[in-house]
Amino acid sequence: MKKTLVIVAWMLVASAAAFAQSKVYLTREISPESLVRIYKALGVTAKGRVAVKMSTGEGSNPNYLKPELVRNLVLEVDGTVVECNTAYGNRPADKKDDRNTSENHWKVIERHGFTKFFPVDIMDEYDEIRIPVKDQTHIKYDIVGGHLANYDFMIALNHFKGHPMGGYGGALKNLSIGCASQNGKAYIHSAGKMEKLDMSRLWTPEFIGDQDGFLESMAAAAQAVVNYFQRHEGIIYISVMNNMSIDCDCVDHPAPVKLEDYGILASTDPVALDQACIDIINQQKVTAKNDPTDLLNRIDRQHGIHTIEHAAKLGLGSRQYTLIDIDK
Repeated sequence: MKKTLVIVAWMLVASAAAFAQSKVYLTREISPESLVRIYKALGVTAKGRVAVKMSTGEGSNPNYLKPELVRNLVLEVDGTVVECNTAYGNRPADKKDDRNTSENHWKVIERHGFTKFFPVDIMDEYDEIRIPVKDQTHIKYDIVGGHLANYDFMIALNHFKGHPMGGYGGALKNLSIGCASQNGKAYIHSAGKMEKLDMSRLWTPEFIGDQDGFLESMAAAAQAVVNYFQRHEGIIYISVMNNMSIDCDCVDHPAPVKLEDYGILASTDPVALDQACIDIINQQKVTAKNDPTDLLNRIDRQHGIHTIEHAAKLGLGSRQYTLIDIDK
């Protein structure tokens, strides 16, 4: 009898754990219409003043999410595309393609066609604010663009790809580094050692010497942004897996794309979403037109999975998920 009760109890626990898994929605179609379709599949309506956080791309980077692709979604939610300035310059001899000043950033945003379709806001153009973090192991607060306070709801619209320092870029990076002001970016990158951007110390060992500390700081900052919007109208996450270079959209001249476009994923859980994207890359087979080797090597070299591990440890989401194909 006792053995039977133990088995039943175990089955109930296993069933509850399976039920608690996060849902990640998938479509293999990458189009303006499918972006709206997967947003609606989440069953969460964007309310109030809606921020669509995405990268508008470095000046000569061709891989960013194009305004023509995201247009229907942004208009559907009556949203504003939001960005923050970068904490670096790519080309000292030619600053026109950099985004480390608002003046140059606006030129790139306009040249990439975003202002033709919808309002755009550089959130740290004029000021920054500090929002609380739960995990203060490295950073004591998150320094974000001041205009974050103007929004009630956020759609983190992520371009999944590699990243030179983080290993990969997805929802967690878009929430943390993406929403951080220039000072906030320096604070996260340095794992709390540099509260104000100092270009003379930018790539010194002090700034980049603690890789896991940087990744853990990203997770902590991501949680701060999520908590901010959960106290208001809410937040959701959509990742587009196309043009997947090993380099980020913040790199002016990224490495060639060696992976075929895969699709669009969405979730109410940023940890599950990033984990699902990583799993998809891990499952890719090497062919003449599709080779995940370089991206996987970069993720491993930068210990990129640790951002997901730490975010899960903080309770930001779950690495366990159920993948739901909305094309079926």
